[in-house]
Amino acid sequence: MNGLLLINKEKNYTSRDIVNIVSKELNIKKVGHTGTLDPLATGVLVVTVGEATKISELLVSTYKEYIAEITLGIKTNTYDITGNVLEKKEVKLNKDDLINTLNKYKKTYMQEVPIYSAVKVNGKKLYEYARENKQVDLPKKEVTIKELELLSFNNNTFTIRCLVSKGTYIRSLINDICNSLNIIGTMSNLKRTKQGKYSINNCCKIEDIKNNNFKLISLKEALNDYLQIEVDDYLKNKISNGSILENRYNEDIIVFIYHDNVLAIYKTYDKDNTKIKPWKVFK
Repeated sequence: MNGLLLINKEKNYTSRDIVNIVSKELNIKKVGHTGTLDPLATGVLVVTVGEATKISELLVSTYKEYIAEITLGIKTNTYDITGNVLEKKEVKLNKDDLINTLNKYKKTYMQEVPIYSAVKVNGKKLYEYARENKQVDLPKKEVTIKELELLSFNNNTFTIRCLVSKGTYIRSLINDICNSLNIIGTMSNLKRTKQGKYSINNCCKIEDIKNNNFKLISLKEALNDYLQIEVDDYLKNKISNGSILENRYNEDIIVFIYHDNVLAIYKTYDKDNTKIKPWKVFK
């Protein structure tokens, strides 16, 4: 069993919980996922099964779409509603000011990683520093906010839709927006509605996995954004032996298919892109 499962994760499950359930229900050890969702968050979790665990790197590099709800007047240590409340105060927010600020965040910028995260500094996870009340310099990473729009607005909350690059922390984005507005607010709900080409409309629930009511996306279908070449027996043997090939395809990534199954993914490696070599080989 090799392929992708699109799961609509419910609240109060970790991404690892979902992986463990899938592994148990399908009786397969090689199971992974391509983008952590916090227990608070719901929505698209792309789960890799079997040989598909080898293509996680290609899947995590895509843009992700979220719908987030922000509650005003509350500040927490985790930037979301599950954290300890640090401050509460009444907030008055002008809708036009909010829209103008959102528009300014449609950009690429260096986003500070939240201290309640699993990013490591000096071999130690940031949340471990937080729990021990230890000071640490928070790293920054480049993120791109491709789309950002206001969906709803009232006195106490507003809701946004955003399309962001990999590695973007939505709760940090919200905290940055609130800081720019000189107000306090925290993320109270988060739903991932898309990851790359995969939409929440095509997801099943964990109960569907348990009831054997799901669709497994094949490796070939999962990789159909890349050039796919059907090979004969001669080329199949060369690829199976890990041969370096001439790049006559003018692509950086080539997927080789044999009898409708993915045989290998090749990548360019020389300066002139004239040669390709095995990157991932499948059983």
